[in-house]
Amino acid sequence: MKIMETELPGVLILEPELHKDNRGIFVELWKRESGGISGLPAEFSQDNLSRSGHGCLRGLHYQYPTQQGKLVTALSGRIFDVAVDIRRGSPTFSRWTGIVLDDIKRQQLWIPRGFAHGFLVLSEQADVLYKADAPYRPDEQYALAHDDFALEIEWPAKAEIMSEADRHAPSLKDVLVLPAYTTGHS
Repeated sequence: MKIMETELPGVLILEPELHKDNRGIFVELWKRESGGISGLPAEFSQDNLSRSGHGCLRGLHYQYPTQQGKLVTALSGRIFDVAVDIRRGSPTFSRWTGIVLDDIKRQQLWIPRGFAHGFLVLSEQADVLYKADAPYRPDEQYALAHDDFALEIEWPAKAEIMSEADRHAPSLKDVLVLPAYTTGHS
């Protein structure tokens, strides 16, 4: 597995080796032995799967105080996946990075704790798997406006479908609960 850094420290692109033959492809998406490399966790608490249609935007989401790191994979389809640094005091606070994840290249995005996460479906439909390193806690779930002018996220298409919570999410300046800046996994 090839691991590449992004412009945001801790946010990583994982590129697994694809094995192709006359039967199709085989790819190893995760191996416990990969944990601890470049800040990746050795264990995950849960796997989440979402299926969404074209133009669906999910996010930007984060949890607090129980933060989650997420390893995101597009099992089918194509998405634009985004991580935003929301760690108050971080040198990269409010900066974002984005990557197209699809079922062809099979790249994955590691989003560490302290980052908001969201994605926009670019294909007809997409199945997205994200492994979380801490359990989901609905009472600790927050959203940040995907179209906040302060973030200047360059979404490649218009969001057409989203939850009411995402549609009315506050801007960064109005978010009261933000994780404190930390380094590494925790």
